[in-house]
Amino acid sequence: MSIFIIAEIAQAHDGSLGLLYSYIDAISKTGVDAIKFQTHIAEAESSIHEPFRVNFSFEDKTRFDYWKRMGFTIEQWKGIKRHCEEVGLEFMSSPFSNVAVDLLEEIGVKRYKVGSGEVNNFLLLEKIAQTEKPVIVSSGMSSFDELDKTVEFLKKREVDYSILQCTTSYPTQVEQYGLNVIQELKERYQVKIGFSDHSSKLETCIAATALGAEILEFHVVFDKEMFGPDSKSSLTIAETTKLVEAVRNIDVALLHPINKNNNSSFLELKNIFEKSLAVNKNLSKNHIITFDDLEAKKPKGYGVLASEYQKVIGKKTNTELKKWDFINEKDLI
Repeated sequence: MSIFIIAEIAQAHDGSLGLLYSYIDAISKTGVDAIKFQTHIAEAESSIHEPFRVNFSFEDKTRFDYWKRMGFTIEQWKGIKRHCEEVGLEFMSSPFSNVAVDLLEEIGVKRYKVGSGEVNNFLLLEKIAQTEKPVIVSSGMSSFDELDKTVEFLKKREVDYSILQCTTSYPTQVEQYGLNVIQELKERYQVKIGFSDHSSKLETCIAATALGAEILEFHVVFDKEMFGPDSKSSLTIAETTKLVEAVRNIDVALLHPINKNNNSSFLELKNIFEKSLAVNKNLSKNHIITFDDLEAKKPKGYGVLASEYQKVIGKKTNTELKKWDFINEKDLI
């Protein structure tokens, strides 16, 4: 297993191409595999009737206006993808309309990420399936019954799909993580399962990794006080670097299971740390050993094993023993 880590910028760039490029450069130093944006084409996916999810905007009259401001031209998107590749990041972007899929196909993406709100948008899924590219599906707002229908739809079209456990709550509270669902998804669908996080905490994706997540996705922002709908649900660049290091370490650990039936590699240490029996007082010849006469001292191999103390209790000494002497079978009758 090798964890695929996606840092999502989404709209953290606030429509600024310069800020977006700054995010690419900063993210490239954190160790993630991919950087993900969102491709919104206002006229194709929205209308003036769409409400704001979060009341955050002081310059957009409507959500539709916001999506308009978040858009870039096809040439700008091509430049964005090119710069991602120059710094070693896979470019990803979630489409929210069929027109957006056409745009991403022209740019040339390797795979598609389907957001939680699009899981039951079979029109969009059909469009994506026609590209014959892998799909990562976020399950944030879907029941198992709804996911079953989506999975059936993708399987019929022979789409290579994976699923992310996700809770659509910004920021996600501890009680809402749904870490148990990772294993449930694995057992139910027998495909690669991951975790999409909005908690703004390091431990969430670390726990998900330990529980078997093979894909991680989380929002990243320069500062959690920045303008935008996802800032409070994001990690900072510094937090992302720490998270990636932790996740990579856990990934390596999971690839190297320990066999507790074989401790041969610890023989030298066992000889140092394990103990031999000794006496804790001066004992005369013919003294009958009791539990209260015994102590255990390092190292192993200088007396009867501490684990075998019961075999010496009730036996007689055949010689005098000084306080703190090791006691061996030759000293006993």
